[in-house]
Amino acid sequence: MTGNPVRGRLNAGVLRALDGYAHRVLGEHKRRMFADLPQTVVEIGPGTGANLRYYRPGTRLVAVEPNPYMHKVLKSTAERDRIALDLLPGAGGAESIDLPDASVDAVVSTLVLCTVPDPAAVLREVRRVLRPGGRLLLLEHVRAEERSGHAVVQRLVARPWRWFFEGCDVGRDIEGMLRDAGFATVRVDRHRARSVLVPINPQIVGVAVR
Repeated sequence: MTGNPVRGRLNAGVLRALDGYAHRVLGEHKRRMFADLPQTVVEIGPGTGANLRYYRPGTRLVAVEPNPYMHKVLKSTAERDRIALDLLPGAGGAESIDLPDASVDAVVSTLVLCTVPDPAAVLREVRRVLRPGGRLLLLEHVRAEERSGHAVVQRLVARPWRWFFEGCDVGRDIEGMLRDAGFATVRVDRHRARSVLVPINPQIVGVAVR
């Protein structure tokens, strides 16, 4: 999420090209996740808008997306899906969200915490902006179990994958970070996505309540 002039454009194109495929692979999980979202939602790293089709028309989306090469498609997707888009200014990204303390009811993160420079800082920031009882809803790929075939693949591709996908780390223990972030409750379900993108198939769907 750095907005690198080469990889930023490349990833915007990749996300757009994979939109329909991601919908087929992850759509059911996302429909369940987003079934009872409030009228206003904060999403960190919305990219080109893969999640917008699951939000109710008329939802106000506060988008924390520092990669400027995503913005044009994100705006077009919001218009298509009748989402009121509010792009936050500044390049601080999800580590520094330009919102007051305890000001929002729901934050969404899907396939983002793998890429941010400091995921623990992002989780602290999310917790800061959530009201008491507010929820973080997330779907993230995670480090595979040791000695599994997925773990071998993750180790083999780690460096080129990180370069190509602007810092995406396939070996992060996102679940552990989430449980250490100070939320009142955390509920996580593990699953294995059935996609050709094997390094990111070990995933979690979770809800953390402030």
